[in-house]
Amino acid sequence: MTWPPRRRDAGRYALGLAVIAAPLLLAALGPLIAGDPSPRTASFTLGDGHWAGTDFVGRDVWQQVLHGGRPVVVTAVAATALAYLVALPVGLAGALTHRRWLEETLMRPLDVLLAVPSLLLILLVASAFTPGAAGLALLVALVNVPDAARIVRAAAAQAAARPAVEALRLQGESWWYTAVGYVGRSMVRTLAADAGTRLTGVLYLVATAAFLGVGVAPDAADWAVMVDRNRTGLFVQPWAVVLPALLVVALTTGTNLLFDAALHEPGKGRGKREERP
Repeated sequence: MTWPPRRRDAGRYALGLAVIAAPLLLAALGPLIAGDPSPRTASFTLGDGHWAGTDFVGRDVWQQVLHGGRPVVVTAVAATALAYLVALPVGLAGALTHRRWLEETLMRPLDVLLAVPSLLLILLVASAFTPGAAGLALLVALVNVPDAARIVRAAAAQAAARPAVEALRLQGESWWYTAVGYVGRSMVRTLAADAGTRLTGVLYLVATAAFLGVGVAPDAADWAVMVDRNRTGLFVQPWAVVLPALLVVALTTGTNLLFDAALHEPGKGRGKREERP
């Protein structure tokens, strides 16, 4: 009776891995196999040794694709991890504290930050400072912290209202054990669902910021920059836009498919186990 569900789960993972494999492999191995830069030729041409054509300044599109994935992937993953690194302790503390003033101190400043549109905040900070790749990751993480912290706090508050948490307190268990050992474990599925969606949103922000020239040079080998700078030649040499755009779409779609597969793991009786301290 357990074989069919496992087979379906394997199919979900296989689909997600198939979609995400190409962008991840190109991001990880692309710079290693790109080789020496080819001589520049005419802009937006096909052939002449360039199977994917040339870009707006005559560079080989395929070599730019090989070099352009790592900045997007590393920045997006780093920004997502940094956002949760801040949101998890803040959300848990806000949900589990018995001091109203501490909860207000932690959550109200984030509500103010949440009211500002993410891209507008990034552009405002970028107008005063010139962020590099690390600065862009920090900015994207910053604008994601308020929303992530509210989700963590809501999920933690729901778990903290269970009788098992009160039993743990009566047994004299530490705050750390209660927050991480029980409440944190109860939030895993909620956070997994949020992480898949959030990484997609982070990729969108990173790509949009790069599209607008924030955090990257105007002629950098970056998938988002390639889409922006080569769009004027879309109908002349479409591969310069289509290839990086397809890779960004595959990265976001594959990420969500993998998280969706993880959320469908068999878990009979999990709810009952979570009610026991």
